[in-house]
Amino acid sequence: MYDAMLAETVRIAGHGGDGIEAYLARPLGPGPYGGVVVIHHMPGYDAATKEITRTFGVHGYLAICPNLYSREAPGASPDDAAAAVRARGGVPDERLVGDVAGAARHLRGLTSSNGKVGVIGYCSGGRQAFLAACSLDLQAAVDCYGAFVVGHPPEGTPLKVRPIVDLTPNLSCPLLGLFGAEDKYPSPEHTAELERALRQHGKTFEFHSHEGAGHAFFAVDRPSYRPQAATEGWQRIWEWFGRYLAA
Repeated sequence: MYDAMLAETVRIAGHGGDGIEAYLARPLGPGPYGGVVVIHHMPGYDAATKEITRTFGVHGYLAICPNLYSREAPGASPDDAAAAVRARGGVPDERLVGDVAGAARHLRGLTSSNGKVGVIGYCSGGRQAFLAACSLDLQAAVDCYGAFVVGHPPEGTPLKVRPIVDLTPNLSCPLLGLFGAEDKYPSPEHTAELERALRQHGKTFEFHSHEGAGHAFFAVDRPSYRPQAATEGWQRIWEWFGRYLAA
């Protein structure tokens, strides 16, 4: 079997038709392949997130990560861009949905697409993955420790985001949640509240809480990295997307 992948920076039409930067990784075979929109974490559109995007490409998915900070800090380093966006209260929810819609549209327009698109997000991106799945027609979603789906940011935090658990009735696709048992945002109590809402509205979902892990346990470049939790989490991601996005 031919095994090759292309990863490159592209321009896509985001919210309101804005041209934004994105990172695309795709197998070079004919497909058809499922698509994954990767939503980066609060630290931004960085090397670690691009590595995650390439990982999906290696595993046979069309994957794209839109740079959600393209407008505030074009050409800036990930740290500077993240600081600029954080100071403004974060990415507005409406704009996030538009950017993810543009990324999904780009994936579906590729000749090797099977038409199915899922979304995955980490940290702030986990909340945004849930938001996108409640706002767009998607086939699968993964929330990796997304804070403030339930609950408010702590006092003094510049983020201007609200809880979005009230959007649960609009969830368009099966949801996989991967959480750290020692996390505070989201805490186990927050996760339990979201689980109750999903059950109440008859949604298809699976939640897994990893003992000994806190926030950002997937982040290989941070002290929070927990190899066992991350390895188990990746296996569940492959099973989930394999079930709902495979050709």
